[in-house]
Amino acid sequence: MDKFRVGLIGCGVVSDIYLKTCKTFDILDVVACASLDVEESRAKAEQHGIPRVCTPDQIIDDPEIDCILNLTIPAAHAEISLASLDAGKHVYTEKPFATTIEDGRKILALAEEKNRLVANAPDTFLGGRMQTCRRLIDEGLIGEPTGVSAFACTHGVERHHPNSDFYYQPGGGPLLDLGPYYLTAMVSLFGPVTKSAAFTKRTFDARMIESQPRHGEMMPVDVDTHVCGTLAFANGVVGSMMMSFDVWDSQLPRLEIYGEEGTISIPDPDPTDGTNIFGGPVYYKTRETARWNYRPRVQGLDEWAAAENRHGFNEDSRGLGLADLAHAVRDGRPQWASGEMAFHVVDVMMGMLDSAVSGQYSVPESTCKMPSPLPEDFPLSEN
Repeated sequence: MDKFRVGLIGCGVVSDIYLKTCKTFDILDVVACASLDVEESRAKAEQHGIPRVCTPDQIIDDPEIDCILNLTIPAAHAEISLASLDAGKHVYTEKPFATTIEDGRKILALAEEKNRLVANAPDTFLGGRMQTCRRLIDEGLIGEPTGVSAFACTHGVERHHPNSDFYYQPGGGPLLDLGPYYLTAMVSLFGPVTKSAAFTKRTFDARMIESQPRHGEMMPVDVDTHVCGTLAFANGVVGSMMMSFDVWDSQLPRLEIYGEEGTISIPDPDPTDGTNIFGGPVYYKTRETARWNYRPRVQGLDEWAAAENRHGFNEDSRGLGLADLAHAVRDGRPQWASGEMAFHVVDVMMGMLDSAVSGQYSVPESTCKMPSPLPEDFPLSEN
């Protein structure tokens, strides 16, 4: 298999960065695209040089397509994934993997039955920033990890997203939208979660769309929009996280990792660079250091001289997980961004939401393997 032929379903805003990234991998070839809006699909095909515009059913039924890139809204993820698997396709899906535990189980079971691979965003944990964290932890910089905290606090997406309704409907909300980035990062660093609990709040019953072309429209809010949770990991690390659409601003770091000998801290990325934590500095302080240091360092200062571009994924590289899936199929090797891990993250998030209702902590039914570090020679384009 020289090329992994991909059919895109869902041509919304997020598809642009996926299509840009796909062009950097020789193994990927996006051959068709589809959405419910035919004109949107045509515009996307013209913009990115995609040869065919189809309906979703035509892409799913096409025997020449190897994999479906599922970028539909969260409420449609499971339907598209299950139909694609049933047609014999591999599937890569935007986060979340599914919006119910039942749908997640069905996807994994059908993938096993059909002998197909499923994978899921976020793949940000494979970027330079989180891989730097992994290396520092593995090298013992902060000693044995003891705790972790994650914060993603915004005032929602209606100020910039043209169709933000689905963020406030079942399948949306800050935990299912923002939480996968940070839970996946935590699982990649510390392994599976064994217990979780949360408190939640819905601050507004309706919100006004502030972006064009629907500026001024009111949309109902049917999910909780402020989530504070606690986590216990199988390796003994304990964690906390706050995911919110109800906070106007914050200077909290996006992620901090605490160890017996020091702390690693990831500040909020530059909002103009769109990296979504793929890249950027990783700060650390240990008992031997009087001030914060950071990696990667300026070229030439130490053994991390080339770390800033160690494996080339320091800019927004959404679609890296799709390339991972393609190489897993071709080379017969395990995935990094696996469906197993994605389902575990969904299981934990659903448990947190259940905990907020029941007042009891939740024990996930699933588990997953902790992925190994991404190799520095992960294949990019030969061009």
